[in-house]
Amino acid sequence: MASSRYGRNQQPEPSRLGRLPGVGAITRVADRESGVQRLYRDTRSELRKVVWPTREQAINLTVLVIVASVAVGVILGGADLLFAQLFKMLVGQG
Repeated sequence: MASSRYGRNQQPEPSRLGRLPGVGAITRVADRESGVQRLYRDTRSELRKVVWPTREQAINLTVLVIVASVAVGVILGGADLLFAQLFKMLVGQG
């Protein structure tokens, strides 16, 4: 049986960052998890912090987005029509 350079049950000396309170524990947990497990755990943790809107708030915000989208569409459509007419006049087809 080959022995490691740290002995049988010894851990390597932590770096200066690893000696900070709590950092060593975070590193150890992160080392044991795969990327997918960590992603799943972090996603669940973040979703627990979300404050979901009420039904009324969701409806009001949806209506607001639709109205704003229509208004921007009308403004951009009008500007496009205006510039198209100006271009026709400059080229001499108007």
